Amino acid sequence: MSDLEWEEEASDGRSFDNFDDRTNDNNGYCEDRGGRGGRGERGGRGGRGGRGGREFQQQRDLDDAKLDRPREVYIPALPTEDEDEIFGSGISSGINFENLNDIEVSVTGEDPPEPVQSFHASGLHENLLNNIRKSGYKKPTPIQRHGIPVVLAGRDLMACAQTGSGKTAAFMLPMINRLLEMNLNMQSPDPYVLIVAPTRELAIQIRDEGRKFAHTIQGMMLKVGILYGGADSRSQLQAIAGGCQILVATPGRLNDFVRQGYVSFRNVRFVVLDEADRMLDMGFLSSIDEIMKHPTMTPKENRQTLMFSATFPSEIQELAGNYLDNYVYIAVGIVGAACSDVEQVIYEVSKFDKRQKLEEILGSADPTGTLVFVETKRNADFLASFMSETNFRATSIHGDRLQREREEALAQFKTGRMKVLIATSVAARGLDMKTVNHVINYDLPSRIDDYVHRIGRTGRVGNKGRATSFYDPRGDAPIASDLVQILRQAGQPVPDFLVGLGGDGLDAVDGSPSFGGRDIRDSFGSRANAQPSALEPEEQWD
Repeated sequence: MSDLEWEEEASDGRSFDNFDDRTNDNNGYCEDRGGRGGRGERGGRGGRGGRGGREFQQQRDLDDAKLDRPREVYIPALPTEDEDEIFGSGISSGINFENLNDIEVSVTGEDPPEPVQSFHASGLHENLLNNIRKSGYKKPTPIQRHGIPVVLAGRDLMACAQTGSGKTAAFMLPMINRLLEMNLNMQSPDPYVLIVAPTRELAIQIRDEGRKFAHTIQGMMLKVGILYGGADSRSQLQAIAGGCQILVATPGRLNDFVRQGYVSFRNVRFVVLDEADRMLDMGFLSSIDEIMKHPTMTPKENRQTLMFSATFPSEIQELAGNYLDNYVYIAVGIVGAACSDVEQVIYEVSKFDKRQKLEEILGSADPTGTLVFVETKRNADFLASFMSETNFRATSIHGDRLQREREEALAQFKTGRMKVLIATSVAARGLDMKTVNHVINYDLPSRIDDYVHRIGRTGRVGNKGRATSFYDPRGDAPIASDLVQILRQAGQPVPDFLVGLGGDGLDAVDGSPSFGGRDIRDSFGSRANAQPSALEPEEQWD
């Protein structure tokens, strides 16, 4: 099995009594990352015949047995109720925050609500506004201005906005406000809000954001629960058993709890798919379909379904249409483009010279807050060890590390104890770490949308950021054209070795770059040139 990683958080279907709390809901691994046309073992739209996450898990179980890997029962520490901890984790807006007001926004769909210009004018409850102030939010970002009234109006939503643009608050705030208007059963373990995320670390972050906004409103504490793999399932069950109004989960662990009857969707009024383009990628599609079509799931005409990401290719929109009802589509800025607050530098470096170049860059200035992306788990561990031996304190995060080790690595990086974090794609999406000053693509990804998400770990909420990438012409040529387009659109210089390899640049919000996307429906809300549903039997991948 190749060491290339793509984290699926796929369920292995084992019974609750036999949960392996280290590997359950764990990762699928692709043997061939493929290109845009074919995603190899992920079973992407470009080709059939790839193995699914369950087969990968079965193989991994065999590998564990052969290597006699230890099995660890990991019980994460319960989050505290200390307000300094609850409200102190977010990224403060930067010097370019006001420039976000100048970003073009496209809103399509039938009779979309008008945007709000301030949190105070949004109609949110006063206690909720108080939590917003404690969180350091002063003015809504474009996705919040347009997204909050859509959710408050009871509409389904597909929202595409640049990384670091405040998407979590855009769905969490109005959903909590709607919950306050309902007669909730506070003791029920069945959630009213279900938020599904592709990785454990992102699920934990969303849980923490939800706790900020739900903190002691109208004399009651809305409970935000979490289910994710790699941690003790019984402690998670105990945590939600006494009542859970908002549940954040990864797909595999969630489906395991549902199959065993510990969670149902009978109360669900809101479903959120965060990083929805990845959630509807073929690696997750069966798990998401199982959730959305479960017999206990509230019919879509009686619930709101919200999807958020920085990239929404047209084929993903086709899939999303199966779950949405008369939805509003919001595109903020240039869909699929990189944030212009991130300075992008590309060096031509062969794979044999990358380590020396990395040392040179880390040694040229204080390396604190450097996030380095690599393609393989093996290289992540090797580089972390090598960097630590050369006076750059480093740690790593990837799918083969125990969940306790993953969370410890993130905590050490966030506190500055470790100056450098070497990561695979597990850390590429959604993570909001104010300690990230510099992103280095030691290995470029094979897909440009993954590049956009990676460098989006810095330069968030109007802050300036820096991204450096190593381009090896022997392995990275397929991404060159899209990379040039990204640089041009963000107003970044194109290095001489890439000149001539790019197209005409990305379209703005009314364009349709293949990795970004625009609303594929016509002006009447119907899907233009709609293809047969990818969920129909003849379209199922093997």
